[in-house]
Amino acid sequence: SKSVSPFLSHSTFIHWQLKYITVIILYLLFSSGNIIGSGIFISPKGVLEHSGSVGLALVVWLLGGCIAALGSLCYAELGVTIPKSGGDYSYVTEIFGGLMGFLLLWSAVLIMYPTTLAVIALTFSNYVLQPVFSNCVPPYMATRMLSATCLLLLTWVNCSSVRMATRIQDIFTVGKLMALGLIIVVGLVQIFNGHYEALTPQVAFSLDRVPSVGQIALAFLQASFAFSGWNFLNYVTEEVVEPRRNLPRAIYISIPLVTFVYTLTNIAYFSSMSPEELLSSNAVAVTFGEKLLGMFSVIMPISVALSTFGGINGYLFTSSRLCFSGAREGHLPSLLAMIHYKNCTPIPALLVCCAATIVILCIGETHNLINYVSFINYLSYGVTIAGLLYYRWKKPNLYRPIKVNLLVPVCYLMFWALLLGFSLYSEPVVCGVGLVIMLTGVPVYFLGVHWKEKPKCIYNFIERATYVGQRLCFVVFPQIDPIEIHTCHLVHSRPQILQSCFYSSFCLTAFSII
Repeated sequence: SKSVSPFLSHSTFIHWQLKYITVIILYLLFSSGNIIGSGIFISPKGVLEHSGSVGLALVVWLLGGCIAALGSLCYAELGVTIPKSGGDYSYVTEIFGGLMGFLLLWSAVLIMYPTTLAVIALTFSNYVLQPVFSNCVPPYMATRMLSATCLLLLTWVNCSSVRMATRIQDIFTVGKLMALGLIIVVGLVQIFNGHYEALTPQVAFSLDRVPSVGQIALAFLQASFAFSGWNFLNYVTEEVVEPRRNLPRAIYISIPLVTFVYTLTNIAYFSSMSPEELLSSNAVAVTFGEKLLGMFSVIMPISVALSTFGGINGYLFTSSRLCFSGAREGHLPSLLAMIHYKNCTPIPALLVCCAATIVILCIGETHNLINYVSFINYLSYGVTIAGLLYYRWKKPNLYRPIKVNLLVPVCYLMFWALLLGFSLYSEPVVCGVGLVIMLTGVPVYFLGVHWKEKPKCIYNFIERATYVGQRLCFVVFPQIDPIEIHTCHLVHSRPQILQSCFYSSFCLTAFSII
């Protein structure tokens, strides 16, 4: 018999290298692709407004990338120490228990995802309508109606077909890349032609007013909205190949890349627009295109509209899956864990996300909504990273494939505490409402999840409501089968998840407080 060489052949080694490089590139694209979104077309105005000068705004963008990098490193340790998909929700539930995990899920379902969807939908409508209303702000009702129409259309798409939803995501990502690439290239051409007066240190750091610490904190909240998504790779940790090596590499490359792109985009804006023009613009990229692209300026609103359209689709897709996962854990109504008997799409979860977003669309203004959602995002990030320190103290001998220096989470939490404290001081109503909505989850958790021995009438009501929801949406529990994982079966018996899920006050509590 032939002896087997202990060494790889040259062709096998080359094949392995190419496969490994491809995996790294895929994770890099996933990470950076989820961070770079519609936020860069929304946040520059808010960052400049709160920071007070061009130079300080650019510093906020750079430091925002550094803070995202620190948070990403902490999440990398958590991702390989607790190798569960689900991100923050899984880590907090594992470390602090069901109540904290439920509160994070509650805030995500009621605040984070619907508010983010509302902001992106409003950006879509503003960029579509701005060329039509070139000399004024688009009417309030027109932007809300167009946003709601777009949201309903994409909810229908996601209810109809998973394949159609993913194809839309792939196609409309091109709009995002085209818009950013065009802005950066045109801006660099402007700088090379000598149009960089606003970027010189004397002009860039000239202050008409000295911003307070609270205003600087709000500028960071605005920038953090554009960086949100840096933790999305942790939602698929179980599918990551060699997470010990690939998670840090994706972070080391993607966060600096995104920071570089965002900084260049803002430099491009300031190369052609004065701070006053940028602050007065309702759609910054449209104003940029009108000044520099002439007859081709229509490309800009189309590109941004394509980007935001794809962003709405992506957030609908992921937020409905979070509802679905929470329902399977018994933290949300069992109806939300059901899928269409034929299309295998989570229709009830999608409808809940759509309804919550439409409510927020009707009551919020874009930049206030960004402060609102960024505050809650940072709150959840801080709780998760505090969990990292607590887990080290609780289980010091646990094997950790990645163990970051203790200064990394400590520095992040120090910045986190200052940012949230001053943000709450500067915008007590906007940030306070988010805290109140999150804390309403405490009684809901104890009544719905922790309390097991409920009266029979409550179980009968939940059963009847679930049955009506099944009939209306044609949904069933997914069949847990490793061979035919995508097949569905009709559940004729009483839903088994009812005993662990009482959530009848979901809409009543949430919408009354909102």
